[in-house]
Amino acid sequence: MSLGDWSLDPSLVYVVLAASLYILGSRGRPPTRGQACAFAASLLTLVIALNSPIDRYADQLFWVHMLQHVLLLTVAPPLFLLGRPWPRMWRALPLEPRTAVARTIARAGWTRPLRMLARPLPAWILYNATIVCWHLPGAYDATLNYGAVHVIEHAMFFFTGLLFWARVIDPGPLRPKLIWPVRIAYTGGAMVVGWVLAITLVLEPHAIYGYYASLVHRPGGITALTDQQLAGGVMWVPGSLSYGITLLAGFYKWLEPEHTARPAFTT
Repeated sequence: MSLGDWSLDPSLVYVVLAASLYILGSRGRPPTRGQACAFAASLLTLVIALNSPIDRYADQLFWVHMLQHVLLLTVAPPLFLLGRPWPRMWRALPLEPRTAVARTIARAGWTRPLRMLARPLPAWILYNATIVCWHLPGAYDATLNYGAVHVIEHAMFFFTGLLFWARVIDPGPLRPKLIWPVRIAYTGGAMVVGWVLAITLVLEPHAIYGYYASLVHRPGGITALTDQQLAGGVMWVPGSLSYGITLLAGFYKWLEPEHTARPAFTT
């Protein structure tokens, strides 16, 4: 790998825009060090996932592609929310456009559907259905054969990830109302969905995805089946880290005597 392996993916525009809005909206009301670091780490994760050599090697190695998915689903979204970006990014916009956008949303009646979508059960279903559906063979191969489909997949991973993790982390406008036992079940259930997919990839005796099965050469000289098993391992172990950390924190908050007196996952 070399610096030449880095690319200028269109997602970089959104990263720069988000960073600019966050900085402008923080003037006069600076974030805490933890919030700023979390937000910066989230944007860095997006750049690593979509602009670094990971994106190039994802077309040649299934396990690298799975690592990219893990970053977009379970690393970038929770870090983004821990940065508490919404009030700052909103304040960065001029007053008149802010008012116009708010009035348009209210008049169009979008507020109610958006709030419904952000509720725990719809958010959980949408997040996990997105993961499962994009890992079906036909859909997965389509992302590798058509660039536009791949961009849509990545966007859905990140934004449904924001919806999902917003029910666990206190991010502001989507502040969760879940008690700790429910948050634990909510997170644990999603982790189990990932485990089922991972176990399927590890135990399946044949290469599932035609795109990777048809490759003549792979970096490292591994077979398509070994590549698939490694991908299952990436989904199983690194893919469980964010869920595991959340579960441990959730049990701690649930069991400590004064857990009802302090907000959860704030920085």
